[in-house]
Amino acid sequence: MAEPLKRQFVSFGFYKISEEFRKLDKADRQKVKESFIKAAEEFRKDGILLAYSTVGFKAGVDFMLWRISYELDTIQKMDSRLFQSALGPYLTQPANYLSMTKRSNYIDKHNHVGGTEESRTNILPGKFKYIFIYPFVKTREWYLLSKEDRQAVMDEHIRVGNMYPSVKLNTTYSFGLDDQDFVVAFETDVPGDFLDLVMALRETVGSKYTVRDTPIYTCKLMELSEALNLLG
Repeated sequence: MAEPLKRQFVSFGFYKISEEFRKLDKADRQKVKESFIKAAEEFRKDGILLAYSTVGFKAGVDFMLWRISYELDTIQKMDSRLFQSALGPYLTQPANYLSMTKRSNYIDKHNHVGGTEESRTNILPGKFKYIFIYPFVKTREWYLLSKEDRQAVMDEHIRVGNMYPSVKLNTTYSFGLDDQDFVVAFETDVPGDFLDLVMALRETVGSKYTVRDTPIYTCKLMELSEALNLLG
């Protein structure tokens, strides 16, 4: 009998650099950035790390780190190291969304959607230029529907999603771990397709069971050094 697949912890951490950092001279800024990058790179021994810039896309945040690990403590240790780096005094974290991977209850009849069970419990990220992230909360009424009624609603949701094959959905679960029910992260190279997908989903029955699907963060994949260089 095969061993059960290990589930992953997922963190989308958003960071803001203070104006004081930009007032440093060029040499000092470079040293500070190198200290931060060195601290961040240590995480790669224990998990997956991807960096994204939010400059020009979202007020209040400058970059995002997508961390994936089999151990929850690894994520905490990483943030501790980041704040202890030379960039730490200039750094705040306006938002951080914590979640876990989990097998979907609704895709068994849609095996072509969302990939295999391995891809649902083990994320393979970073193959697309952009990612759009937001916390998602459903109504309590949704959870009181019968399994058959929820499946029918999700069948429509999946059908609409299939109309936009350029957009990859990563759904992770936050029940009891964070304030939201889910964190959804859509990866794509074509932002316009994601916009059209969201508009189409607004017209589905499932949308009436949504309590909250904001704030939405638009992020661009790049090396961490490049994301930091955009800040000065």
